[in-house]
Amino acid sequence: MSAQPDGPHGPLIPLPEATPDALRAAVAKIAPSRVPALTQHLFEATTNAQQTQSLAPLRAFVHSWAVFVAIERHSERAARLRQLERIVDAGDVDPTEAIDEIRRIRERAESEAGL
Repeated sequence: MSAQPDGPHGPLIPLPEATPDALRAAVAKIAPSRVPALTQHLFEATTNAQQTQSLAPLRAFVHSWAVFVAIERHSERAARLRQLERIVDAGDVDPTEAIDEIRRIRERAESEAGL
């Protein structure tokens, strides 16, 4: 599934499949510094899935990283999300509007990723 560009330059990469390998390749292209975090999360999800005999940890991994990629592949959207997160973290103003916009960004990313 591909999304409409949200800026004049469009997405940095096509939306990948929601598989660990495809997500790792996408993260390596758009946010290489996050590959170690993805790898650690995948290791933990795999271990938890084996221990609990449940696919839920792996589903959570895919969901988390698919949303991350869906956001980060649009540089303007990713920058806006970081700006909103700084507003919330600073605690200088009522964060309600920023939190609502963060929610909308994440919901749009989930929709684009087919989640």
